[in-house]
Amino acid sequence: MRDQPLPLLDKEGYLVDLNDWTPVVAEQLATADSISLTQAHWQVIDLLRTFYAQTDTSPAMRALVKLVKEQLGVEQGSSVYLMSLFGGSPAVTAAKVAGLPRPTNCL
Repeated sequence: MRDQPLPLLDKEGYLVDLNDWTPVVAEQLATADSISLTQAHWQVIDLLRTFYAQTDTSPAMRALVKLVKEQLGVEQGSSVYLMSLFGGSPAVTAAKVAGLPRPTNCL
């Protein structure tokens, strides 16, 4: 099942059709970015997907840090923590793995 082909991606590696996202697709997208998903990653991914479902927006870094701090606690609600999970551009990478559009105002 993990060997299934990836759905159609745009030039930056984001899903063209957000409805194509599944946990298996998330694993494949993460692997393409050299990330091995853990429970900590899934907490952030689930939080992002819920936030997007409510707001139709992928949060940029400041908003993501605030959201994680509010929902998961102060220890997880820092840019350093998110960078340890998703690398140098956590909001961008986490949105991609979560099957969401690229956040606006992110480099």
